[in-house]
Amino acid sequence: MRHHFTVDVEEYFHASAMESLCPAGDWDSLERRSVPVMHRLLDRMAERGVRGTFFVLGWLAQREPEMVKRIAREGHEVASHGWDHRRIPMQTPEELRVSLRDSRALLEDLSGGAVRGFRAPSFSIVPGLEWALDLLVEEGYRYDSSLFPVKQHPTYGYPCPRDPHWIRRLAGDLLEIPPCTLRSFGTDLPAAGGAYFRFFPYQLLGSALRQAAGRGHPGTFYIHPWEFDPVLPVASVPFLTRLRMTGGTTGNWRRVDRLLEDFDWVPMGETLDALDPSAEAA
Repeated sequence: MRHHFTVDVEEYFHASAMESLCPAGDWDSLERRSVPVMHRLLDRMAERGVRGTFFVLGWLAQREPEMVKRIAREGHEVASHGWDHRRIPMQTPEELRVSLRDSRALLEDLSGGAVRGFRAPSFSIVPGLEWALDLLVEEGYRYDSSLFPVKQHPTYGYPCPRDPHWIRRLAGDLLEIPPCTLRSFGTDLPAAGGAYFRFFPYQLLGSALRQAAGRGHPGTFYIHPWEFDPVLPVASVPFLTRLRMTGGTTGNWRRVDRLLEDFDWVPMGETLDALDPSAEAA
């Protein structure tokens, strides 16, 4: 079974945990640190012949176009993470539509290919915000990876199947590809990546991926460039925020190397094509 290795391509100051410390008006004055991390990660993936899906923030793509071009040039899938990392509850439908449209147009121009996938910042499509799924369909997206089928997290979680499944909306059909979870004692535990990958034993994710394969489905892993960076170059970061952002980062390259070698990977768009032969080729 080939799983999904995905990266949410954003800067540390875009993370939801940093919203109050790094307002959007300050972003252009802050040091961008994602590019060297991305090149190092792309090198590692190339060495192992791994192709993944990169959900790129439009704001960052506009300022780092060569990074996006390299992602596409090396056979990876480019998908949208929205424009400015505003969570879905913080946007009106019209604001989200503009974000979806502008980020997709820019990413398609830079990558030279169709952008078919979307992941909401912080998995922020939650119950009551299903209108966002309609907008995705209306704006031409074919799959989403925003619904996290867990109950434990205070700000995200959605009651949906654990594996890729079609969502039928009035606007049309959308393939949902959730982050992977681990079923334990009758409960679905988050295991897909991010802080779960940094703070918990490697076996948590490995077991989740093997469970997905046992069901005959790919599992989805995610990570951010800032999760390889132990430095937060801003002043006065509260201890818990600093821990949340930088804890476990020093061992992340080793763990990711192991992950790339232990499992087989495929871009999400190939799963879309396998489940919907009529979909346009990436």
